[in-house]
Amino acid sequence: MQYLYSWSLNEPSDLNDDLRVFYEGQEEERDYYAFADELIFGVIENVESIDGKIQEIASNWDFGRIAKIDLSILRMAIYELLFRKDIPPVVTINEAIDLSKQYSAEESRRFVNGVLDRLRGQLNRPSRQASWE
Repeated sequence: MQYLYSWSLNEPSDLNDDLRVFYEGQEEERDYYAFADELIFGVIENVESIDGKIQEIASNWDFGRIAKIDLSILRMAIYELLFRKDIPPVVTINEAIDLSKQYSAEESRRFVNGVLDRLRGQLNRPSRQASWE
């Protein structure tokens, strides 16, 4: 989430080099963050469809006025909900709400929860189970 936030503020010209520098500042070796890499690349590769989904669900909100931290949390969670069927939707939503509690404003968790819960209702899969298709 931290990298996606940074990326949303200033998209680098060389993503791989920017990620290398980002991981140099982390406590563990880059291999430790393999799952984070999957999420980062997945979100960035699908950002247009993810943002379209946010705009569709949060149609009463001006997309440009969504706080960048909330946008980063939503992008990551929506990527998981749409593309990572190995993660139960309720797990994704709970983690996104926890991130918004920790990193964003008080009212953000309701916004994040509302958007993600509406998307969860559109999914054609169980909320509490992972799929291994």
